[in-house]
Amino acid sequence: MSRTAPSEPLAEHPGGRHAARPAGPADPGPAHTAAPAAEQYVRPTVTGAAKILVVGPLGVGKTTLIGTVSEIRPLSTEATMTKAGARVDTAASHKKTTTVALDFGRMTLGDELVLYLFGTPGQQRFLPAWRDLAKGALGALALIDTRDLEASFDALGHLEDLDLPFAVAVNHFPNSPLHAYEDLHDALDLLPHTPVVNCDARDHTSSVQALIALVRHLIESATESS
Repeated sequence: MSRTAPSEPLAEHPGGRHAARPAGPADPGPAHTAAPAAEQYVRPTVTGAAKILVVGPLGVGKTTLIGTVSEIRPLSTEATMTKAGARVDTAASHKKTTTVALDFGRMTLGDELVLYLFGTPGQQRFLPAWRDLAKGALGALALIDTRDLEASFDALGHLEDLDLPFAVAVNHFPNSPLHAYEDLHDALDLLPHTPVVNCDARDHTSSVQALIALVRHLIESATESS
């Protein structure tokens, strides 16, 4: 699948149901206190579980999203950016820390389905960790930043190489260009059935809705192939 970053910004969508909703920058996420005892364990009503990857380029909001939706204290492997790393990872010069292994959280949908969320490192050099984390995963939520669509190409390409179904969540930042979903599909060279949804990684409802869109896509894909 071929992707080419547009030579100039895509035409901004005037509004309506296909317009991307602006939001603020992804921050380190909400502070977490110890989860109540009732939330530390999987609910007895749960009858199914799914491993989900949360992927995307450096600084796109993966750690923030997992921290926002997780019902347990999320596991994060954030490390301070070194001077050597900062010279390589110039795409996120504002970041002071970066994920070096994985993020992990847990979220229950409808009291019956539990999602185990695994966030991947955003840098190309951590690709071997991707392949290990992808083992047993049913799908992935790919976060993108419309200010730099080209930065998402590697993540989307890795998902295709792994033959892993995914949905795209547009996490918006200040001054993010607003694009029609159809334009994003074309720019990212997505298959027609690939969902593209708006997402504010800092907002619980918005982030949960993005994951629900992914789960619906996985169910539809499994139904069509059966």
